[in-house]
Amino acid sequence: MSHPLSLPLDGLSAIVTGAGRGLGRAEALELARLGASVVVNDYGQAGRDGSGEASAAPAQEVVEEIRAAGGRAVAHLGDVSDHEQARSLVELAVDTYGKLDILVNNAGILRDRMIFSMTEDEWDSVIRVHLKGHFNTTHFAAAHWRARSKESGGPVYGRIVNTSSEAFLAGSAGQPNYAAAKGGIVGLTTSTALALAKYGVTANAVCPRARTRMTEDVFAGFQEPEDGRLDPLAPEHVSPLVGYLASPAAAGVNGQLLVVHGGMVAIAERPKVAAKFDSSKEAFTFDELDELLSPYYADRPPNETFAAAEVLGLKRG
Repeated sequence: MSHPLSLPLDGLSAIVTGAGRGLGRAEALELARLGASVVVNDYGQAGRDGSGEASAAPAQEVVEEIRAAGGRAVAHLGDVSDHEQARSLVELAVDTYGKLDILVNNAGILRDRMIFSMTEDEWDSVIRVHLKGHFNTTHFAAAHWRARSKESGGPVYGRIVNTSSEAFLAGSAGQPNYAAAKGGIVGLTTSTALALAKYGVTANAVCPRARTRMTEDVFAGFQEPEDGRLDPLAPEHVSPLVGYLASPAAAGVNGQLLVVHGGMVAIAERPKVAAKFDSSKEAFTFDELDELLSPYYADRPPNETFAAAEVLGLKRG
């Protein structure tokens, strides 16, 4: 991983949260391969529900992997849902590399339950790690870029790549906390994109589909290729898009939501108005709404369950 000057991220520094395993690990390795110096953040808990003792081992192993390939990396053991630990994460990047250029928010946990069974703690913990965690790191990174821009008197280089999910797009019956957090991340991303554009910073979100510790149940029925081909659900299908969005080549991409998996990237549009009805009087009455809306919905096909197998071209084992 010796870096010629022509590499897209040469001279840039990056933070990747939740980078000890799965998607975050693949993203950290990809950014390093493209020339970035990386802060590998991971709280290192054994359980995907956020349980277990914190451990520096997962993050440090990725750091050693990057260094062994000739790259630059340091580890950060910290919980991004804690405001002060998120501050220390950004400060570590600035202190180590002189500045922060790229923030990839990936850290998350799962505590799945149907809405009628979910506890308050199961709701709060997932919202805290995913949504508040994204806010915390973004807050301190944005303050860093704004200060640099004011000092230089012009735009600076800044890239944010957030992690949403198709659970937000298509619904997920047993994940109301996760779906809500991922929807909130999209709103955070578009707001951040508008606020930071004048400073030279872009913010985008990806909806990745990958076989990781967090999705082992979701994709348990999808077979991995047996002929040596790359698994369509491998995190390595996602990391190149993150690398692109973090690069100078993506300067014109801002406030976007992209779905990525298995050699496919889809750009999601903002919601559109599907139909419009006007009241025949000053205000709607119940009867008029019934006459207009009930036939409209009666004529629409029932909601279709999101068919991952069809899109991925996979077969259940």
